[in-house]
Amino acid sequence: MNTNKRSPKEAALVAQASAKVQGFAEMYSRLKRRIKTSGRSSSTLNNYGRHIAQMALHLDCLPTELDDDQIEDYLYLLQQQHNTPSESYFKHTVFGLRFLFKLEGCNDKRVALPAIKHAHKLPVVLSREEMKALLKAPALLKHRILLGLLYDCGLRCQEVRTLQLKDIDLNRRMLHIRQSKGKKDRYVPMGNVLADGIKKYIESACPVLWLFNGKGNVIDGRKGGDFDSRYSQRGVQWAVTEAVKQACINKDVSVHTLRHTYATHLLEEGTDIMTIQKLLGHESIETTMIYLHVARPSERPPLSALDRLYGRQ
Repeated sequence: MNTNKRSPKEAALVAQASAKVQGFAEMYSRLKRRIKTSGRSSSTLNNYGRHIAQMALHLDCLPTELDDDQIEDYLYLLQQQHNTPSESYFKHTVFGLRFLFKLEGCNDKRVALPAIKHAHKLPVVLSREEMKALLKAPALLKHRILLGLLYDCGLRCQEVRTLQLKDIDLNRRMLHIRQSKGKKDRYVPMGNVLADGIKKYIESACPVLWLFNGKGNVIDGRKGGDFDSRYSQRGVQWAVTEAVKQACINKDVSVHTLRHTYATHLLEEGTDIMTIQKLLGHESIETTMIYLHVARPSERPPLSALDRLYGRQ
């Protein structure tokens, strides 16, 4: 007697499951092709694909086969789950569905998706005294140079990780940032202090390709480098977090905080907003305008309410 022989019902279930897997694989292939041809990044594909796949697994069907009520019920469930997912999880799910429905021609389903309101939060900015303490905190020269680049050049995390030796012109005091956000190149000036520090670091560390080589750096029991030996995103975040702790800074500081601080300090020193936009690599001036709300003009600082109350100038 053949015990491996399936019953007609079991065979039908297996065939149904196989068809679902095949259907999702084909849909994902179309999604991947469209994201790539539209010039979006690999992280966009990972975010959209992961959240769409999670929805398909939870509901046991393709998202394109759902009706409006099922979509709304699932999104409501995401908002009610407090441990996971976060607010960003909800937003990525909506953005992924919106992109997928447009790709698959499901324009009626796009109407059912909620509009995502962008939170208008002002960035955290460090004072000059806090920046001095932060730059002084790391014991390793490598980490001090890393922090110096983030602050003195306003680099993004990805930009500082992918900085190669060939991108650094110490004689002209310039950095060549290649294919950053929006797949754009730009040049950024650096100061004498940073240039001298980079020269000293290169002479002592002898990096070959990348300025920051993550090979051999262990963080929480795991290596901090990527497969090609670049310093990892996690490694950069760890370096900043540790420096913040050692400098006893109580503000909510991330890697991007140093970029915000760079732009704000430039604005306070009199650099015009258009130049700051160019240095940061912002596509829209509206993105750069946020620093007008946090910068304190150095030529005429506002008089404090307490100073007025007690006659202090």
